[in-house]
Formats: sequence, structure tokens, C-alpha cells
Amino acid sequence: MIDGSGVNIWQLLLFGAGALLIIFLFKPGLKTVFQQSNEAENKDWLGALLPIGIVVLFVMLLISLV
Repeated sequence: MIDGSGVNIWQLLLFGAGALLIIFLFKPGLKTVFQQSNEAENKDWLGALLPIGIVVLFVMLLISLV
């Protein structure tokens, strides 16, 4: 990876610094979202799983028709 044909060390350091910056920018918002999610009384998983299930069934139908 450091033999010249791949990613240079400065690119790895820059990528790591960018990742840390993004983590620090989104940390307060994510903390609030997770806290509100834990406090929610009615976790409506059916509302999320139903569309996903319909899409999976539709994809399986399309695959079976080919």
C-alpha cells in the first residue's frame, strides 16, 4: 500500500482526519436521536418492515420471472 502504486500516507492521514471531523460534528445530534429513540413508547417497527418486505417480495417476483 505504501509502495507508490497505492494510497500515499498523507492521503490516509487526511482521510482519517476527515473521518474524525465528521464523527465530532455529528456526535451531538446522534446522541440526541438515540436518546429520543430509547424514550419512545410506541416503536413502530411494522411501519418500517412492511415496505421492506414488499420490496423483497417484489424483487423475488422479478427474479423468478427471468
